[in-house]
Amino acid sequence: MSRFLFVVPPLVGHINPTVGVAAELAARGHRVAWVCPDPELVGRLAGADVTVFGCAGAAQGERPAELRGPEALKFLWEWYLLPLAEAMAPGVRAAVEVFGPDVVVSDQQAFAGAFTAERLGLPWATSATTSAEFTDPLAGLPKVREWVRDRLAELRAAVGDPARDTDPRFSPHLVLAFSAAELAGSAAGVRWVGPSIAGRPSSSGFPWEWLDPGRAKVLVTLGTANTDVGGRFLDVCREALRERADRVQAVLVDPGGTLDVPGDDKDLLVVPSVPQLALLERGVDAVVCHAGHNTVCEALWFGVPLVVAPIRDDQPVVAGQVVDAGAGVRVRFGRVTAPKLGAALDAVLHEPGHRDAAGRIGSALRAAGGAPAAADRLDELAREFG
Repeated sequence: MSRFLFVVPPLVGHINPTVGVAAELAARGHRVAWVCPDPELVGRLAGADVTVFGCAGAAQGERPAELRGPEALKFLWEWYLLPLAEAMAPGVRAAVEVFGPDVVVSDQQAFAGAFTAERLGLPWATSATTSAEFTDPLAGLPKVREWVRDRLAELRAAVGDPARDTDPRFSPHLVLAFSAAELAGSAAGVRWVGPSIAGRPSSSGFPWEWLDPGRAKVLVTLGTANTDVGGRFLDVCREALRERADRVQAVLVDPGGTLDVPGDDKDLLVVPSVPQLALLERGVDAVVCHAGHNTVCEALWFGVPLVVAPIRDDQPVVAGQVVDAGAGVRVRFGRVTAPKLGAALDAVLHEPGHRDAAGRIGSALRAAGGAPAAADRLDELAREFG
Protein backbone atom coordinates (compact mmCIF):
# COMPACT_ATOMS: atom_id res chain seq x y z
CA MET A 1 0.00 0.00 0.00
CA SER A 2 1.04 3.61 -0.60
CA ARG A 3 1.32 6.72 1.55
CA PHE A 4 -0.36 9.98 0.55
CA LEU A 5 0.33 13.34 2.20
CA PHE A 6 -2.29 16.07 1.65
CA VAL A 7 -0.96 19.64 1.93
CA VAL A 8 -3.80 22.12 2.43
CA PRO A 9 -4.30 25.74 3.47
CA PRO A 10 -6.43 26.43 6.55
CA LEU A 11 -9.54 27.10 4.48
CA VAL A 12 -12.74 25.05 4.69
CA GLY A 13 -13.42 25.30 0.97
CA HIS A 14 -10.00 23.81 0.18
CA ILE A 15 -10.08 21.04 2.76
CA ASN A 16 -13.64 19.76 2.27
CA PRO A 17 -13.20 18.50 -1.33
CA THR A 18 -10.21 16.38 -0.30
CA VAL A 19 -11.86 14.83 2.73
CA GLY A 20 -13.75 12.27 0.66
CA VAL A 21 -10.68 11.48 -1.42
CA ALA A 22 -8.56 10.85 1.66
CA ALA A 23 -11.29 8.67 3.16
CA GLU A 24 -11.53 6.64 -0.06
CA LEU A 25 -7.76 6.08 -0.11
CA ALA A 26 -7.80 5.02 3.54
CA ALA A 27 -10.67 2.60 2.85
CA ARG A 28 -8.49 0.97 0.20
CA GLY A 29 -5.79 0.34 2.78
CA HIS A 30 -3.49 3.26 2.00
CA ARG A 31 -1.88 5.46 4.67
CA VAL A 32 -3.04 9.06 4.62
CA ALA A 33 -1.84 12.14 6.49
CA TRP A 34 -2.34 15.90 6.27
CA VAL A 35 -0.25 19.03 6.70
CA CYS A 36 -2.10 22.22 7.60
CA PRO A 37 -1.51 25.35 9.71
CA ASP A 38 -4.79 24.54 11.48
CA PRO A 39 -4.79 20.85 12.49
CA GLU A 40 -7.95 21.33 14.54
CA LEU A 41 -9.85 22.46 11.42
CA VAL A 42 -8.73 19.38 9.50
CA GLY A 43 -9.78 17.19 12.40
CA ARG A 44 -13.19 18.82 12.54
CA LEU A 45 -13.77 18.32 8.82
CA ALA A 46 -12.04 14.99 8.21
CA GLY A 47 -12.56 13.28 11.57
CA ALA A 48 -10.77 13.36 14.89
CA ASP A 49 -8.79 10.19 14.19
CA VAL A 50 -6.91 11.47 11.12
CA THR A 51 -3.16 12.09 11.19
CA VAL A 52 -2.39 15.80 10.88
CA PHE A 53 1.01 17.49 10.99
CA GLY A 54 0.90 21.11 12.05
CA CYS A 55 2.92 23.86 10.41
CA ALA A 56 3.20 27.61 10.53
CA GLY A 57 0.68 29.71 8.65
CA ALA A 58 0.21 33.28 7.53
CA ALA A 59 -2.41 35.84 8.51
CA GLN A 60 -4.83 36.67 5.72
CA GLY A 61 -4.67 40.32 6.67
CA GLU A 62 -7.44 42.88 6.57
CA ARG A 63 -8.32 42.94 2.91
CA PRO A 64 -10.15 46.18 2.03
CA ALA A 65 -13.69 45.26 0.98
CA GLU A 66 -13.61 47.65 -1.98
CA LEU A 67 -10.66 45.90 -3.65
CA ARG A 68 -11.63 44.40 -7.00
CA GLY A 69 -9.94 43.19 -10.19
CA PRO A 70 -6.13 43.35 -10.50
CA GLU A 71 -5.60 44.98 -7.11
CA ALA A 72 -7.61 42.28 -5.36
CA LEU A 73 -5.66 39.54 -7.12
CA LYS A 74 -2.33 41.13 -6.24
CA PHE A 75 -3.43 41.52 -2.63
CA LEU A 76 -4.35 37.82 -2.47
CA TRP A 77 -0.91 36.80 -3.74
CA GLU A 78 1.16 39.37 -1.88
CA TRP A 79 -0.55 39.24 1.51
CA TYR A 80 -1.65 35.64 1.72
CA LEU A 81 -0.61 33.02 -0.86
CA LEU A 82 3.11 33.76 -0.99
CA PRO A 83 3.59 34.35 2.75
CA LEU A 84 1.55 31.19 3.40
CA ALA A 85 3.89 29.14 1.22
CA GLU A 86 6.99 30.52 2.93
CA ALA A 87 5.52 29.88 6.37
CA MET A 88 4.31 26.36 5.59
CA ALA A 89 7.46 25.12 3.83
CA PRO A 90 9.54 24.05 6.90
CA GLY A 91 6.59 22.18 8.41
CA VAL A 92 5.76 20.48 5.13
CA ARG A 93 9.34 19.31 4.75
CA ALA A 94 9.37 18.00 8.33
CA ALA A 95 6.11 16.12 7.70
CA VAL A 96 7.52 14.55 4.54
CA GLU A 97 10.61 13.39 6.43
CA VAL A 98 8.51 11.85 9.24
CA PHE A 99 5.65 10.36 7.20
CA GLY A 100 7.61 9.31 4.09
CA PRO A 101 4.86 9.75 1.49
CA ASP A 102 4.92 8.08 -1.91
CA VAL A 103 2.79 10.92 -3.32
CA VAL A 104 2.22 14.49 -2.15
CA VAL A 105 -1.22 15.92 -2.91
CA SER A 106 -0.79 19.69 -2.90
CA ASP A 107 -3.67 22.14 -2.89
CA GLN A 108 -3.42 24.55 -5.80
CA GLN A 109 -2.98 27.43 -3.37
CA ALA A 110 -0.57 25.64 -1.02
CA PHE A 111 2.61 26.07 -3.04
CA ALA A 112 4.77 24.70 -0.24
CA GLY A 113 3.53 21.19 -1.01
CA ALA A 114 4.45 21.38 -4.69
CA PHE A 115 7.85 23.00 -4.13
CA THR A 116 8.81 20.63 -1.30
CA ALA A 117 7.92 17.56 -3.38
CA GLU A 118 9.83 19.04 -6.29
CA ARG A 119 12.98 19.61 -4.20
CA LEU A 120 12.86 16.12 -2.68
CA GLY A 121 12.14 14.37 -6.00
CA LEU A 122 8.68 13.11 -5.03
CA PRO A 123 5.73 12.78 -7.41
CA TRP A 124 2.99 15.23 -6.60
CA ALA A 125 -0.56 15.90 -7.66
CA THR A 126 -2.42 19.19 -7.74
CA SER A 127 -5.73 19.39 -5.91
CA ALA A 128 -7.66 22.11 -7.74
CA THR A 129 -10.61 23.00 -5.56
CA THR A 130 -11.63 25.74 -7.98
CA SER A 131 -11.63 25.73 -11.76
CA ALA A 132 -10.86 29.44 -12.10
CA GLU A 133 -7.11 28.98 -12.68
CA PHE A 134 -7.79 26.96 -15.83
CA THR A 135 -9.19 30.09 -17.50
CA ASP A 136 -5.93 32.02 -16.81
CA PRO A 137 -7.43 34.91 -14.82
CA LEU A 138 -4.20 36.90 -15.28
CA ALA A 139 -4.29 36.72 -19.09
CA GLY A 140 -5.41 40.32 -19.44
CA LEU A 141 -3.16 41.59 -16.65
CA PRO A 142 0.40 41.34 -18.00
CA LYS A 143 2.00 43.38 -15.21
CA VAL A 144 0.36 41.33 -12.48
CA ARG A 145 1.23 38.11 -14.31
CA GLU A 146 4.90 39.15 -14.55
CA TRP A 147 4.94 40.10 -10.88
CA VAL A 148 3.47 36.69 -9.91
CA ARG A 149 6.02 34.87 -12.06
CA ASP A 150 8.90 36.72 -10.44
CA ARG A 151 7.61 36.07 -6.92
CA LEU A 152 7.16 32.35 -7.66
CA ALA A 153 10.71 32.18 -9.00
CA GLU A 154 11.99 33.69 -5.75
CA LEU A 155 9.95 31.21 -3.73
CA ARG A 156 11.21 28.27 -5.81
CA ALA A 157 14.81 29.36 -5.22
CA ALA A 158 14.15 29.31 -1.47
CA VAL A 159 12.15 26.09 -1.01
CA GLY A 160 11.90 24.31 -4.37
CA ASP A 161 14.24 23.08 -7.06
CA PRO A 162 15.84 26.08 -8.81
CA ALA A 163 16.52 23.90 -11.87
CA ARG A 164 12.80 23.44 -12.53
CA ASP A 165 10.30 25.83 -14.05
CA THR A 166 6.98 24.05 -13.44
CA ASP A 167 4.13 26.25 -12.24
CA PRO A 168 3.33 25.01 -8.70
CA ARG A 169 -0.38 25.37 -9.48
CA PHE A 170 -0.23 22.67 -12.17
CA SER A 171 1.56 19.41 -11.45
CA PRO A 172 3.22 17.77 -14.47
CA HIS A 173 2.17 14.42 -12.97
CA LEU A 174 -1.54 14.90 -12.20
CA VAL A 175 -4.03 17.76 -11.88
CA LEU A 176 -7.28 16.80 -10.16
CA ALA A 177 -10.12 19.27 -10.72
CA PHE A 178 -13.27 18.98 -8.61
CA SER A 179 -15.59 20.09 -11.39
CA ALA A 180 -16.57 18.97 -14.90
CA ALA A 181 -15.69 20.23 -18.36
CA GLU A 182 -19.41 20.78 -19.03
CA LEU A 183 -19.33 23.57 -16.43
CA ALA A 184 -15.75 24.82 -16.44
CA GLY A 185 -14.79 24.30 -20.09
CA SER A 186 -11.98 22.20 -21.50
CA ALA A 187 -8.43 22.40 -20.16
CA ALA A 188 -5.50 20.36 -21.39
CA GLY A 189 -4.06 17.78 -19.01
CA VAL A 190 -6.76 18.14 -16.36
CA ARG A 191 -8.54 15.15 -14.83
CA TRP A 192 -12.09 16.28 -14.11
CA VAL A 193 -13.42 14.26 -11.19
CA GLY A 194 -16.43 16.34 -10.16
CA PRO A 195 -17.11 17.46 -6.59
CA SER A 196 -16.13 15.16 -3.77
CA ILE A 197 -19.51 14.70 -2.14
CA ALA A 198 -18.77 12.72 0.99
CA GLY A 199 -20.15 12.37 4.46
CA ARG A 200 -19.25 15.25 6.75
CA PRO A 201 -19.56 15.69 10.48
CA SER A 202 -23.20 16.47 11.16
CA SER A 203 -24.39 19.93 12.07
CA SER A 204 -26.75 19.01 14.87
CA GLY A 205 -29.62 21.16 15.92
CA PHE A 206 -30.98 22.20 12.52
CA PRO A 207 -34.77 22.57 12.89
CA TRP A 208 -35.93 20.31 10.07
CA GLU A 209 -39.51 20.56 11.34
CA TRP A 210 -39.46 24.29 10.49
CA LEU A 211 -39.48 23.56 6.75
CA ASP A 212 -42.87 24.06 5.09
CA PRO A 213 -43.55 21.44 2.37
CA GLY A 214 -46.06 23.78 0.74
CA ARG A 215 -43.51 26.46 -0.22
CA ALA A 216 -40.38 26.62 -2.35
CA LYS A 217 -37.12 26.57 -0.36
CA VAL A 218 -34.28 29.05 -0.93
CA LEU A 219 -30.85 28.81 0.68
CA VAL A 220 -28.81 32.02 1.00
CA THR A 221 -25.14 31.59 1.87
CA LEU A 222 -21.95 33.58 1.40
CA GLY A 223 -19.55 30.85 2.50
CA THR A 224 -17.18 30.92 5.45
CA ALA A 225 -14.81 33.70 4.41
CA ASN A 226 -17.09 36.65 3.66
CA THR A 227 -18.56 37.49 7.07
CA ASP A 228 -16.91 40.90 6.98
CA VAL A 229 -18.65 42.11 3.80
CA GLY A 230 -21.99 40.32 3.71
CA GLY A 231 -24.27 42.46 5.88
CA ARG A 232 -25.80 44.65 3.19
CA PHE A 233 -26.31 41.78 0.76
CA LEU A 234 -28.03 39.60 3.34
CA ASP A 235 -30.32 42.50 4.22
CA VAL A 236 -31.28 42.87 0.54
CA CYS A 237 -31.96 39.14 0.37
CA ARG A 238 -34.17 39.34 3.44
CA GLU A 239 -36.22 42.15 1.89
CA ALA A 240 -36.67 40.34 -1.43
CA LEU A 241 -37.61 37.10 0.30
CA ARG A 242 -40.10 38.80 2.62
CA GLU A 243 -41.98 39.99 -0.45
CA ARG A 244 -42.32 36.34 -1.60
CA ALA A 245 -43.15 34.80 1.76
CA ASP A 246 -46.53 33.52 0.52
CA ARG A 247 -44.73 31.12 -1.81
CA VAL A 248 -41.09 30.99 -0.65
CA GLN A 249 -39.45 29.98 2.62
CA ALA A 250 -35.78 30.89 3.07
CA VAL A 251 -32.79 29.79 5.13
CA LEU A 252 -30.20 32.56 5.47
CA VAL A 253 -26.72 31.67 6.73
CA ASP A 254 -25.47 34.60 8.81
CA PRO A 255 -22.28 33.62 10.70
CA GLY A 256 -21.61 37.23 11.63
CA GLY A 257 -25.00 37.75 13.28
CA THR A 258 -25.84 40.83 11.19
CA LEU A 259 -29.55 40.10 10.73
CA ASP A 260 -32.21 40.56 13.38
CA VAL A 261 -35.01 38.07 12.77
CA PRO A 262 -37.40 36.74 15.44
CA GLY A 263 -36.72 33.16 16.47
CA ASP A 264 -40.33 32.16 15.76
CA ASP A 265 -40.36 33.56 12.21
CA LYS A 266 -42.12 31.08 9.89
CA ASP A 267 -40.82 32.65 6.66
CA LEU A 268 -37.12 33.29 7.27
CA LEU A 269 -34.74 31.13 9.26
CA VAL A 270 -31.45 32.85 10.12
CA VAL A 271 -28.70 30.56 11.40
CA PRO A 272 -24.89 30.82 11.74
CA SER A 273 -24.32 27.60 9.78
CA VAL A 274 -26.23 24.82 8.03
CA PRO A 275 -25.69 21.17 7.11
CA GLN A 276 -25.50 22.27 3.49
CA LEU A 277 -25.34 18.91 1.74
CA ALA A 278 -28.18 17.50 3.83
CA LEU A 279 -30.28 20.59 3.18
CA LEU A 280 -29.69 20.46 -0.57
CA GLU A 281 -30.56 16.79 -0.61
CA ARG A 282 -33.79 17.42 1.29
CA GLY A 283 -35.08 19.63 -1.51
CA VAL A 284 -33.80 23.21 -1.87
CA ASP A 285 -35.31 24.86 -4.96
CA ALA A 286 -32.76 27.66 -5.43
CA VAL A 287 -29.47 28.84 -3.93
CA VAL A 288 -28.38 32.46 -3.62
CA CYS A 289 -24.63 32.62 -3.07
CA HIS A 290 -21.26 34.29 -3.68
CA ALA A 291 -20.33 31.86 -6.49
CA GLY A 292 -17.90 29.99 -4.28
CA HIS A 293 -16.76 26.94 -6.21
CA ASN A 294 -17.82 24.35 -3.64
CA THR A 295 -21.25 25.86 -3.06
CA VAL A 296 -21.89 26.12 -6.80
CA CYS A 297 -20.84 22.54 -7.54
CA GLU A 298 -22.75 21.13 -4.58
CA ALA A 299 -25.93 22.96 -5.62
CA LEU A 300 -25.60 21.81 -9.22
CA TRP A 301 -24.84 18.25 -8.06
CA PHE A 302 -28.42 18.22 -6.78
CA GLY A 303 -29.78 20.01 -9.87
CA VAL A 304 -30.45 23.27 -8.00
CA PRO A 305 -30.22 26.53 -10.03
CA LEU A 306 -28.48 29.57 -8.58
CA VAL A 307 -28.47 33.32 -8.20
CA VAL A 308 -24.77 34.19 -8.05
CA ALA A 309 -23.31 37.40 -6.62
CA PRO A 310 -19.49 37.10 -6.87
CA ILE A 311 -17.43 39.10 -4.42
CA ARG A 312 -13.73 38.51 -5.22
CA ASP A 313 -10.95 36.04 -6.05
CA ASP A 314 -12.17 33.18 -8.28
CA GLN A 315 -15.85 33.95 -7.77
CA PRO A 316 -16.42 36.12 -10.88
CA VAL A 317 -14.99 33.33 -13.03
CA VAL A 318 -17.18 30.68 -11.42
CA ALA A 319 -20.23 32.95 -11.70
CA GLY A 320 -19.52 33.30 -15.40
CA GLN A 321 -19.44 29.53 -15.74
CA VAL A 322 -22.86 29.23 -14.10
CA VAL A 323 -24.40 31.85 -16.38
CA ASP A 324 -22.75 30.47 -19.52
CA ALA A 325 -24.13 27.03 -18.67
CA GLY A 326 -27.61 28.50 -18.31
CA ALA A 327 -27.86 27.26 -14.71
CA GLY A 328 -28.34 30.60 -13.01
CA VAL A 329 -28.53 34.39 -13.00
CA ARG A 330 -25.79 36.79 -11.94
CA VAL A 331 -26.35 39.95 -9.88
CA ARG A 332 -23.94 42.60 -8.62
CA PHE A 333 -23.00 41.89 -5.03
CA GLY A 334 -22.34 45.48 -4.00
CA ARG A 335 -25.16 47.18 -5.90
CA VAL A 336 -28.06 44.79 -6.28
CA THR A 337 -31.40 46.02 -4.99
CA ALA A 338 -34.23 43.95 -3.55
CA PRO A 339 -36.33 44.27 -6.76
CA LYS A 340 -33.42 43.10 -8.94
CA LEU A 341 -32.54 40.26 -6.61
CA GLY A 342 -36.20 39.27 -6.48
CA ALA A 343 -36.43 39.23 -10.27
CA ALA A 344 -33.34 37.01 -10.47
CA LEU A 345 -34.79 34.69 -7.84
CA ASP A 346 -38.10 34.50 -9.70
CA ALA A 347 -36.24 33.58 -12.89
CA VAL A 348 -34.39 30.61 -11.39
CA LEU A 349 -37.47 29.43 -9.51
CA HIS A 350 -39.98 29.68 -12.33
CA GLU A 351 -38.18 29.63 -15.69
CA PRO A 352 -37.60 25.93 -16.49
CA GLY A 353 -34.47 26.55 -18.57
CA HIS A 354 -32.35 27.27 -15.51
CA ARG A 355 -33.49 24.13 -13.68
CA ASP A 356 -33.02 22.03 -16.81
CA ALA A 357 -29.46 23.34 -17.24
CA ALA A 358 -28.71 22.75 -13.55
CA GLY A 359 -29.92 19.18 -13.93
CA ARG A 360 -27.76 18.65 -17.00
CA ILE A 361 -24.64 19.98 -15.25
CA GLY A 362 -25.48 17.92 -12.18
CA SER A 363 -25.57 14.77 -14.30
CA ALA A 364 -22.12 15.61 -15.70
CA LEU A 365 -20.71 16.27 -12.23
CA ARG A 366 -21.99 12.95 -10.93
CA ALA A 367 -20.72 11.07 -13.98
CA ALA A 368 -17.18 12.45 -13.37
CA GLY A 369 -16.82 10.01 -10.48
CA GLY A 370 -16.09 12.16 -7.43
CA ALA A 371 -13.85 10.89 -4.64
CA PRO A 372 -13.49 7.32 -6.02
CA ALA A 373 -12.34 8.67 -9.39
CA ALA A 374 -9.82 10.98 -7.72
CA ALA A 375 -8.53 8.08 -5.61
CA ASP A 376 -8.17 5.97 -8.78
CA ARG A 377 -5.96 8.62 -10.37
CA LEU A 378 -3.82 8.95 -7.24
CA ASP A 379 -3.53 5.15 -7.04
CA GLU A 380 -2.24 5.11 -10.62
CA LEU A 381 0.27 7.87 -9.88
CA ALA A 382 1.64 6.00 -6.86
CA ARG A 383 2.01 2.80 -8.87
CA GLU A 384 3.69 4.64 -11.73
CA PHE A 385 6.40 5.98 -9.43
CA GLY A 386 6.46 3.06 -7.01
